Amino acid sequence: MSTVPPESGRGQRHELAPLNDFYRRAGRVMPPIRFCDGATLPEPARLLLHHERDMTRTLERFHEKAIHLRLLSSWQTGMDYGRECVLELEGTNQPVEFGAIQIALDPFPAFAREQILAEHLPLGGILNQSGVAYTSRPTAFFSIEPDAFITCALHLERTGILYGRQNTLRNATGAVLAQIVEILPPEPSVALQ
Repeated sequence: MSTVPPESGRGQRHELAPLNDFYRRAGRVMPPIRFCDGATLPEPARLLLHHERDMTRTLERFHEKAIHLRLLSSWQTGMDYGRECVLELEGTNQPVEFGAIQIALDPFPAFAREQILAEHLPLGGILNQSGVAYTSRPTAFFSIEPDAFITCALHLERTGILYGRQNTLRNATGAVLAQIVEILPPEPSVALQ
């Protein structure tokens, strides 16, 4: 693992956008992060993060339950929209992901935009229901020492290292639909299938 972020294609230091943007807006200091190769993540983090699928469907299959969104904060400037949220299991409200996402609303049909702005369903679920073609490409994997904000958001009773990824969703023409940082809570001992 490396404590130095990888370089972006433009020669600038890689940042965990949009998580770093939310932290700046709120006046919070980013917690310690160590970038790593996704193939080296421990299970079940590797199973849940090291792939090119959307996280909503991946988490729903893993937990065998539908997922809804609990909003922590959001903003909108024109057709740019961002939110910090927690994905939770239906019925139990167990947190299964902390996320920070910035969405370009322009490429979405009107009904999908309405669902996004209703702030109840995860973006992956909206994309899958609407039939919008998209690709999912992780751009970084990392471990993170959660701060008080993430600890509280995920209802963690104890702190420890968490794992996450930065992901970019694009439509069929290559336009960016969303940039996402996805952080998993510690998983209970679960037998992997």
